[in-house]
Amino acid sequence: MIDRLQEMMARIAELGGPVVMILVGVSVVTLAVILYKLWQFAAAGVGRHAALRQAVAAWDAGDRADARVALDRSRSYLRPVIEMALSGMQDAARLEAEAELRFARLERGFRFLDTVAQLAPLLGLFGTVLGMITAFQALQEAGAQVDPSVLAGGIWVALLTTAAGLAVAMPTSVVLSWFEARMDAERVFAASAVHTILSPGAARAAPRAQGAPVHA
Repeated sequence: MIDRLQEMMARIAELGGPVVMILVGVSVVTLAVILYKLWQFAAAGVGRHAALRQAVAAWDAGDRADARVALDRSRSYLRPVIEMALSGMQDAARLEAEAELRFARLERGFRFLDTVAQLAPLLGLFGTVLGMITAFQALQEAGAQVDPSVLAGGIWVALLTTAAGLAVAMPTSVVLSWFEARMDAERVFAASAVHTILSPGAARAAPRAQGAPVHA
């Protein structure tokens, strides 16, 4: 197995040169980061806030008991933030900051993915330039006896590195966009939940639901 892997890497190095080897290494690390982020999102319960939504809706309707029951069912990473709000924390900025701390943990690795999406095509272009330099050097050395096979090696490297750079950059960019869209939705949900809990309407609804007198 190891021998076959070494043989395959040697073949890749022979065909594409050092730039393709770098892109292969970058692609392996990028795949590892993407798989880790997928696991992290699943473990944190990103997008799975049904119980929290029920808790917020019950609180907004004035039913604090049902809100607590729904909150206890939640396994979302945002549960501590909502619990702070339901427990009497009235500082919206503090609650949003607590949510941002959790968002920041989930967004670790985004900068790396963004760097790969931007840098991979440039690496491919760099390999293209190196390949063309090699081709023209071979053309110069051949003089009047130009053999197309002499140029083929440099042109092959140039095309291969360009394709490799795009092959790494395009899926990375798509996955990063998907991750960022999920986090944007998380921020919208957190902000909506916090402001719903702290809104004056929810505060007035609670005593009415419990039968407390409401004075004009």
